[in-house]
Amino acid sequence: MIELLCEGHEASYELTNVMNLFLPYIKDSLLLQTIYDGEKSIARLKQEAVVLYEQVYPVNLLGDAIRDKKAIKESLKKAVYDVLVAYTGKTMPWGILTGIRPTKLVHEAIKEGLNDAEIDAYLDEAYKVSPNKRVLMREVAKQELAILEKNQPDEVSIYIGIPFCPTRCVYCSFTAYSLEQMQNKVEPYLEALFKEISFVAEAKKNMRIRSLYIGGGTPTSLNEDQLDRLLSHVEKCFNLSQIEEYTLEAGRPDTINAEKLRIMKAHGVGRISINPQSMNQKTLDAIGRRHSVEDIREVFRVARELGHNNINMDMILGLPGEDLKDVAYTLAELKKLGPENITVHTMAIKRASKLKEALTLDEASIHLTEGEKIQEMLNLCEMEMSQMGLYPYYMYRQKNMLGNFENVGYAKPGTEGIYNIEIMEEAESIIALGAGAITKMVYQNGERIDRIPNVKSLKDYIERIDEMIERKREGFEKYR
Repeated sequence: MIELLCEGHEASYELTNVMNLFLPYIKDSLLLQTIYDGEKSIARLKQEAVVLYEQVYPVNLLGDAIRDKKAIKESLKKAVYDVLVAYTGKTMPWGILTGIRPTKLVHEAIKEGLNDAEIDAYLDEAYKVSPNKRVLMREVAKQELAILEKNQPDEVSIYIGIPFCPTRCVYCSFTAYSLEQMQNKVEPYLEALFKEISFVAEAKKNMRIRSLYIGGGTPTSLNEDQLDRLLSHVEKCFNLSQIEEYTLEAGRPDTINAEKLRIMKAHGVGRISINPQSMNQKTLDAIGRRHSVEDIREVFRVARELGHNNINMDMILGLPGEDLKDVAYTLAELKKLGPENITVHTMAIKRASKLKEALTLDEASIHLTEGEKIQEMLNLCEMEMSQMGLYPYYMYRQKNMLGNFENVGYAKPGTEGIYNIEIMEEAESIIALGAGAITKMVYQNGERIDRIPNVKSLKDYIERIDEMIERKREGFEKYR
């Protein structure tokens, strides 16, 4: 346990985030005193009245209020990080970085003309990022920039959310409803969604759509007729003639069949996801999946037979009970299938998930993988992806991630997920439709982002769809 004491600054939130990285390694009661005295930042780690470790960083003020405030916070974070490393003997792979989009730093450095060596030195000195994560940041940033540089001022991307799933996985906190419990809401939801799609298509009829992503939930939890009607309505309303990427997150194998795969292909869907998360049956059972490993293989085989030639598959590291051997098995099985994309997620304990509830109740049956083991799993994934001809092209991080790690998307050259990059880097307007969807209108080359949220509640979305449309109308008009 650590008590944080702040003197002369307002960085308690940022310092708490750094402290939280080390909490699993601290058993004693400690006091962390942090001070900014106008010239330097100081961190003192104390046990009772004894100073165990102290670190001091000078702060060079530039006379710019925003930049100076950032410099003070960063120096305090580094001082806190140093004393906690000294006490625990543990370094963090991402150093003091706690944001979800670390590659933005590399984007900025590249725009300023820094070369790889200079960027590496900057990330080391300013943020204490480990060598392998610095390499990952540079590789991903270059792939992202190659996609982002093709953005046009008169284009948008579209997200359509289908918030239904057969069952709710224990780690999930997304806006998603059990189909068993909400079957009677599917048709009213689609009716409201079609209305919102029609409005957006008319309001933005002169804008090119670069990417369109149908996610969830699990979109293929819709039956064949519902899925066909959804894709037909999208096709009727939007001009897809110049679209670069059309993705449907098929997701769970127990919701996919040959007819649904035919429907997707007939409507021009060019990229799909079939997400096993693990190829170990014991894990699928533990996380609430109602399908077998063989179901995954069979769905993939049928998708290939029907001409789906750009398939993403997700896997999660740190699932309850899994070790390095289990991850190696999943990788070996995915290698046999040969998907074009694999997204490697690191387990995050989200506030709204059943797993978070279980941890709060301290159930002994829930086991989470330690950070050191996660690093071994990530190293194995990186090696195996390279052997499969897949390279990292996008990355993001979340709070409460095991081991303070990251999620990385790998792809064969030319099959990178455009929408994934756009949503992470917030470089292009994304108009989002459906319950819980948040539209982000990007202006002034990303300098300003205006959000237009839809309500999360399924019931409220259906009953208040006219209000959701009016929100978009006002947002589009205000910032035209």
